[in-house]
Amino acid sequence: MPGITREEVAHLARLARLELQAEELDHFAGQLDDIIGAVARVSEVADQDVPPTSHPLPLTNVMRADEVRPSLTPEQALSGAPAQEQQRFKVPQILGED
Repeated sequence: MPGITREEVAHLARLARLELQAEELDHFAGQLDDIIGAVARVSEVADQDVPPTSHPLPLTNVMRADEVRPSLTPEQALSGAPAQEQQRFKVPQILGED
């Protein structure tokens, strides 16, 4: 597989609006060639027997099931509030009305 050229790196740099020096073009060409080679090696390993996955280990939900438990009534919850309206805490408005 032919390596990535300085001209291709310069073209990519122009597309990304990056200004690169001549020595940077050579440096990045080598790095990009290594990256492309690594991706090609991974592609070779992937086989038909291996299903695509999003995570290497199975995930399980760690949330507990919802269950109704005794709690405060609205009156008890609002009993210490300085202001309330329609069974809610009333607070000063901070955003304008839309």
